[in-house]
Order: sequence, then C-alpha cells, then structure tokens
Amino acid sequence: MTTSILIVDDERGIRNLISAYLRKEGYEIFEADDGEKAVKAAHAFKPDLIILDIMLPGMNGLEVLTQIRRESN
Repeated sequence: MTTSILIVDDERGIRNLISAYLRKEGYEIFEADDGEKAVKAAHAFKPDLIILDIMLPGMNGLEVLTQIRRESN
C-alpha cells in the first residue's frame, strides 16, 4: 500500500519541488493551493500525511487544520 501525502501551499514552485522529491521516493501525492481545496482534498483522498502551509490566502493553515479535525470526528 502506497503512502499518500497532501501538499497544501499557495506557491506552485514550492508544491512542485516537494511533490517531485516525494514522488521520486514512491509516495502518492495530492495537491491543493488554498484552504477550501485542502479541506475538500483531505476528505476526498484521506491522505496519510498533510504538509500544510500556515500562511494561505483566505482560510489560513490553522483554520484548515481545525476544520479537517472537526469534520473527521
């Protein structure tokens, strides 16, 4: 079973860099560029790990984390 990782960052270059390294190591990667997409992706894909930028436009990373935790229970 492949470990899945959700990368959340509003900067495409950072997402691309992290994704490239992790894909090379065999991880399944999902990406989101804002908080709303991150929450939807977390529920849709159920990743094993989320790499989450705190300073996102709109809904910041802490709000994303709070919402994911609340909706997961």
